[in-house]
Amino acid sequence: MKMCRAVARVFFLTVAFLGAASCATRPDAGLARIETIVVIYAENRSFDHLYGLFPGADGIAQASATQKMQLDHNGKPLPHLPATYEGGKPRADLPTAGLPNGSFRIDAPPLNRRWDELLPSPIHNYYQNREQINGGANNKFVALTTVGAWTMGYFDGSGMKLWQWAREYTLADHFFMGAFGGSYLNHLWLVCACTPRWEAAPPSLRAQVDEQGNLRKRPNSPPSVMDGGALLFDGAVSPDGYTVNTMQPPYQPSGVPPAAGGSLDLGNPAGNPLPPQHEKTIGDTLSAKGVSWAWYGGGWNAALADGRRDPQEKRTVIYSRGPGALAFQPHHQPFNYFARYAPGTPDRAAHLKDGEDFLADIARGTLPQVAFYKPVGRNNQHPSYTDLAQGDAHIDDVLRRLRASPQWPRMVVIVTYDENGGFWDHVPPPAGDRWGPGTRIPAIIVSPFARRAYVDKTPYDTTSIIKLITRRFALESLPGVREKAGDLTDALEPAR
Repeated sequence: MKMCRAVARVFFLTVAFLGAASCATRPDAGLARIETIVVIYAENRSFDHLYGLFPGADGIAQASATQKMQLDHNGKPLPHLPATYEGGKPRADLPTAGLPNGSFRIDAPPLNRRWDELLPSPIHNYYQNREQINGGANNKFVALTTVGAWTMGYFDGSGMKLWQWAREYTLADHFFMGAFGGSYLNHLWLVCACTPRWEAAPPSLRAQVDEQGNLRKRPNSPPSVMDGGALLFDGAVSPDGYTVNTMQPPYQPSGVPPAAGGSLDLGNPAGNPLPPQHEKTIGDTLSAKGVSWAWYGGGWNAALADGRRDPQEKRTVIYSRGPGALAFQPHHQPFNYFARYAPGTPDRAAHLKDGEDFLADIARGTLPQVAFYKPVGRNNQHPSYTDLAQGDAHIDDVLRRLRASPQWPRMVVIVTYDENGGFWDHVPPPAGDRWGPGTRIPAIIVSPFARRAYVDKTPYDTTSIIKLITRRFALESLPGVREKAGDLTDALEPAR
């Protein structure tokens, strides 16, 4: 045993500087009691935005005046908050202009808005998020948003059903999104801890940055955020060929329809979908050890049929809007970017499933050992195309089903968000790398093994989920998983 530990220590020191996860490949005895890990991935809310008033958490009350104060482009504090913008125009029904420079309640005077309403969605892109954090000061959220003051708004979340799950089980209040920016990149970091490259991306897709690595401002960009949101030379691809903002999958369902006369399984290359990727994913490492797993996408089957329509036909599921629409988001389906899971492959058939399959497997007690669940758009809590309340009710229903499942006694469920949605949070992210971690987000650990009524202050990020799965099933480590991020075991009661 001493020799094993010594070898492990030497190997750990060898790989630590590469940012690799723990080198241990043997199952952890304390984790062997866990037979099923379920990950529920909601959308676009920061920790302070939803849980800033949670008892015992590092929330709004702990934020200093300096941490709340927002700066203009010139580095000087704003005299007060600007208007709330949407589509570049002020929202008269959201009276934020003149509010004190800092955070404010959305569901209190003078706004009095509800969390069952469709409300604005701040920009949540890679370069903006990185600059908003501003080295940990978190004081450029207003300066780098598209919605003015709205980025500083938060709710009293105590009426949410998910808040009650957090009170009963464990709420992690230092959990950070794995990558700066938006949903596309953070879904990929959930499954591969990687930022895909497209070195041959056309110039029209590339961001333009200055000497500091920040986006260049357009000549007509307002000099002050009091006059409107910054206009920037943004793009989906970094100057050196990394895909940092939303790209569409190469396979249907994709936001890029098929080519006329081409395969209905593919996006039209002329529409610039991301070329098929080949990085190793958590799915690959699970399969290599014979561990069963699935990605369950809400609305997957309906979106697949919608995506395979003749390109001349109008789509009704993919990026759909309006009452009752599924609002399926193709860039929320990370395995659909990888060649291993291309249409017609055995791995696609085995591992990419519909949300209805998830509910059926819960009821039958036949969930795989690792299950990722992505609620469809109308249930994922993303601002602007859905609301908080609908997703809150849906995820509460899913958790109740899981707790009634035959597999519950040996299950761990992680409910978290892909990213902050552009909403302010006061806690500085831990030091990381070029890609993150980004802003703090909520994470709830629900399990018979979870600490009860507990606020876990261990530093985590999205790669902590990969780390837990890797440790439990003795998998090969993925290189991008951050060494210093916890593995979520601090949220669990010690094995007896």
